[in-house]
Amino acid sequence: MSSLPEYEVYALKYAHHERSSRDNFLGGDPHDAPMPLDYFVWLIRGNGREIVVDTGFSAAMAAKRKRNHLRCPGEALRLLGVDCGTVKDVVITHLHYDHAGNLDLFPNATLHLQDREMNYTTGRYMCHDCFRGAYEVEDVVSMVRRVYAGQVKFHDGDRDVAPGVSVHLIGGHTMGIQSVRVMTRHGWLVLASDASHFYANMNETRPFPIIWSVADMVEGYAKLRSLAASPEQVIPGHDPLVMQRYPAPSPGLEGIVARLDVMPKQA
Repeated sequence: MSSLPEYEVYALKYAHHERSSRDNFLGGDPHDAPMPLDYFVWLIRGNGREIVVDTGFSAAMAAKRKRNHLRCPGEALRLLGVDCGTVKDVVITHLHYDHAGNLDLFPNATLHLQDREMNYTTGRYMCHDCFRGAYEVEDVVSMVRRVYAGQVKFHDGDRDVAPGVSVHLIGGHTMGIQSVRVMTRHGWLVLASDASHFYANMNETRPFPIIWSVADMVEGYAKLRSLAASPEQVIPGHDPLVMQRYPAPSPGLEGIVARLDVMPKQA
């Protein structure tokens, strides 16, 4: 039996985007159908800690990118009693606009980021539209400012953030994307973030088309499964099925918050 602390884990939905399945798979989808994106931030709570994973984007960014902004991620976290100003640790899985905006909501947090992600977003690859399109320069600049303020902890590969919580370099979607492994009452849970946008990407080995390395993305699917207690305990980054498979933590939060440290309703 593990001596590690066990955590509660929540997915908090803050935005939505209507989209077709042909846009969600490298090479398209011959059975084209509606396949929308949900946008989440995640909360890990337990052992006297509140760890936020990713920070989402603002209403202004939603308007710029033509996304349906439902609520500020900070507002969603307040529904679970979280004061963003007191959060001490925020894991940024990667610096795409929908995962690394709103850093100002967490002024006292240490931000956890992979070395390779910072190198990627500030180096030669950002000279090309195909790599920089999902980044916002001001989000990257905000991260650089936090580096200079001494508020970023860089990781080189797989590292512990807290007892029972670790980050794991996956790559593929971006050069430095990391996923988060959490010990729960049902064993290891993995927040894949955009290492797999949908269950179908990893379950059918059909990569999402915004990609740094196809090889790393496909190999990453196997790594995600190896880190989790079961394949069902790998949580994709944007799949609306997450909100269907996992229950709300309390009445009134249906469709807004899903509790992930329980077994899913269906596989």
